[in-house]
Amino acid sequence: MKFINEMPAEMLKEPTKKGEVVRLNYRTETYDSDGSKPLEKGAWVYLPSGYDPKKQYNILYLLHGGGVSEDWWFKMFPDTVTILDNMIEKGVCEPLIIVTPTYYRGDETDRNADYVTENFCKELRRDLIPAAEKAYSTFAGGDVSEENLIKTRSHRAFAGLSLGSMTTYRAAFYNNFDLFAYYGPFSGCCGPFGDHEKEVSRIIETLENGKKKGLGLGYMLCCNGDKDIAYAEHIDIMGKVLERCDYLKKGENYDMFVIPGGVHDMKAWQLHLYHALQVFFK
Repeated sequence: MKFINEMPAEMLKEPTKKGEVVRLNYRTETYDSDGSKPLEKGAWVYLPSGYDPKKQYNILYLLHGGGVSEDWWFKMFPDTVTILDNMIEKGVCEPLIIVTPTYYRGDETDRNADYVTENFCKELRRDLIPAAEKAYSTFAGGDVSEENLIKTRSHRAFAGLSLGSMTTYRAAFYNNFDLFAYYGPFSGCCGPFGDHEKEVSRIIETLENGKKKGLGLGYMLCCNGDKDIAYAEHIDIMGKVLERCDYLKKGENYDMFVIPGGVHDMKAWQLHLYHALQVFFK
């Protein structure tokens, strides 16, 4: 795939065929040791034009960044839906389902960033994925047993921006590698105060353990603008992983897409999503 540095104008035009964004409500445990009560939470779900519950669709779980909510991708930036509609209509990617949840629970804020990005793995595995894939037609076929979710991991992806990029590594990649084959960390890995060597070790260990269990990496597309505040740490960490790990092969199951002059903003993140959907599920 050839990377481009600007969203094609045709992706922002009014599409002929429009998908639908619907609400998914689900119940989640907090999984805290303090015995907190379960929560009622919600996510938005993009269903492509012509969605047919008799067909099976690949599914992407897509996260926002710090300080916002599940409204970010589709409600605060509805042109994301326009881009998706045009990509599918023009055959840039196959029709798919996209779920945009939030990692926040109750009154949590970014002061809990390390905890939130790690702990979301439990809600993701035990509550969100089962709720979404019972409600909508994915390759799980409505069977959300752990065994079947692992079996169908090649039809499941996870991506996120900024703090959601950290969550992509921590909640999905490190802790749920058996459920996802595709990953899109958009803008960063561990934040400005993170331990780079720790992240490098965790990435390599995840890939090595996956290989031992017969779980390969479909594709990891890391993305950043070179003027983004998260660029330096992301480049450093993934560069070290490439040097030390044979499992990542550039252009085959891994790449680092960098936008010249790109910053920490939605214009960049939508372009990252545009590229990710062209390498996921291939």
